[in-house]
Amino acid sequence: MSVTATKTDRVNLLDYDRAGLREYFASIGEKPFRADQVIKWLYQHGVADFDEMSNLAVSLRQKLSQVSEIYLPEVEQANLSADGTSKWIFRLRGGNSIETVFIPEKNRGTLCVSSQVGCALDCSFCSTARQGFNRNLSSGEIIGQVWLATHLLAQSPATREHRITNVVMMGMGEPLLNFNNLVKALNLMLDDSAYGLSKRRVTVSTSGVLPAMDKLKETVDVSLAVSLHAANDALRSRLVPLNDKYPISELMDTCRRWVGQGDRKRHVMFEYVMLEGVNDQPEHARQLVKLLKGFPCKVNLIPFNPFEQSGYQRSSDEAIDRFWQILHKNRIVATKRKTRGDDIDGACGQLAGQVNDRSKRVLKFMKPRYGESL
Repeated sequence: MSVTATKTDRVNLLDYDRAGLREYFASIGEKPFRADQVIKWLYQHGVADFDEMSNLAVSLRQKLSQVSEIYLPEVEQANLSADGTSKWIFRLRGGNSIETVFIPEKNRGTLCVSSQVGCALDCSFCSTARQGFNRNLSSGEIIGQVWLATHLLAQSPATREHRITNVVMMGMGEPLLNFNNLVKALNLMLDDSAYGLSKRRVTVSTSGVLPAMDKLKETVDVSLAVSLHAANDALRSRLVPLNDKYPISELMDTCRRWVGQGDRKRHVMFEYVMLEGVNDQPEHARQLVKLLKGFPCKVNLIPFNPFEQSGYQRSSDEAIDRFWQILHKNRIVATKRKTRGDDIDGACGQLAGQVNDRSKRVLKFMKPRYGESL
């Protein structure tokens, strides 16, 4: 009797972290330690062909090719910005596409990874939100972005010297609404047999899904970024509708639990997109000081990156500098993010991909939004 699975029945080995892959190998009658060998081939050596895994028995390689696969999204488009930023559009099975961005800097290389096809949270300043929502990415589709980016950077003469030192879950989607698949991918990013990244160099960004923030702290040790964008509930709810469910006071309580007590030296990165005339005035900066005073955090001031029919404008350099000065004088650690990749629509807030929307989001955009007029 043949053990060959149909194409749709074959399991994607990228969907497993080390613990899951060891369980899978045991389930097919193989020694669990073989999973450790396969993980090294997949992630340390970048091998996606069972026949090239030379320290596996031929019989095992044949079995794996019959019952499993190494599925990676297809590269639909690759763009290289004038500033060295790379953006890729990856085509998934089923017709959706996602976007992944690599940002090279002097002493680091940061990969911005997507977690969902679109996003269901409807933040008003985000291009991804305008695309609607289709589905969560599998863990293999999340870690596959890291695999592909590593491979593609090494392939091109223009980027082969670049290395991924940091991963930020700041691409398309709300990572904490895809919790289980996210955690398996994070485990592989941190696993010494896979990518071996430092826990301080892997960051999960969230709009404030509070129960999942608590759960993340107990599950995997990574860094946290919170999309704040306003320090009062009325304004934040206009920008981040999730605030209606989880208001700022509850968000800050959760952040305090995240930081915790003792010697762990945790802090929270608060992201604050700068929108002209909306949240960039001195009174907004003073509200932010009042909210964050004494809390172990950093604030990342992000110039808004325009997209078609957003209804918003980028704050002026003068307004951003004035805002930063108020934070600095009050001993709030803050940085002004330099816009990267905007000439290829690869900057923060511009990722859109191609989403077969299941949320009927387009109907909502026929109504005026905050900062817009018909």
